[in-house]
Amino acid sequence: MPQHSAPFTIGIPFIELPTVDSTNNYAMALVHEGLAQPGTAILAHDQTAGKGQRGKVWVAGKNENINLSVIVKPEGLIMVNQFELVATTALALHQFFAKYAHGEETRIKWPNDIYWRDRKAAGILIDNVLSPSQKRGITDWKWSIIGMGININTTSFPPHLNQPVSLKQISGIDYVIKTLAKELCSILDHHIHTLFNGDPSIITRYNQLLFKKDVTVKFKKENRIFEATVKKVNTNGQLVVQHAMEEAFDFGQVEWLH
Repeated sequence: MPQHSAPFTIGIPFIELPTVDSTNNYAMALVHEGLAQPGTAILAHDQTAGKGQRGKVWVAGKNENINLSVIVKPEGLIMVNQFELVATTALALHQFFAKYAHGEETRIKWPNDIYWRDRKAAGILIDNVLSPSQKRGITDWKWSIIGMGININTTSFPPHLNQPVSLKQISGIDYVIKTLAKELCSILDHHIHTLFNGDPSIITRYNQLLFKKDVTVKFKKENRIFEATVKKVNTNGQLVVQHAMEEAFDFGQVEWLH
């Protein structure tokens, strides 16, 4: 069973920044400078260059939302199973958001977004640091930086964003960002330690909360548009769909068409 060389708690230390280009960039700098501690959390009240998946920009209003990165040292995990870290983070973020958004309508959209109804509430971006060498053909996974962006108090979004939603829009309540960020750290701490202790149920629980599960959805792959039923996400992190045949797609291979 995987064990860490030293105990750690996510959210200790907790670094609060008024502004930064990207919390993931800040965390990565700590790693490269040899200053990173497992469990370190970085909260920024303003991000000037927030990052999303595949080079996209994460837009977050100043002093309105959670821009949070957490540094973990994934000892005992192997890169071939890296989707388990994505799924674990998604489960933690789902638990956090569903508590305030009256849970039944909160879902995990493959691979790493939190949706309320058909609207995006949060996203995850994980940056990994690998060793330059290989041992026995297996890349050494040194660090992971888990970036999370959660819409909390924003009520007016840029028009180019595709149906975002915030907790305040759902509940009508103004939230204290730092308080919620620390609560999220505590929830993530529980889930991450469960992963490191070898929990075999992570992918099963992820699939129980899968957005559009058993629903027919329109997809686009290159120039091909097709409809298929969302079945599950497999242990490799591929989306499995069913139409005339069963297909499995890696992230980036297909686009959801709403």
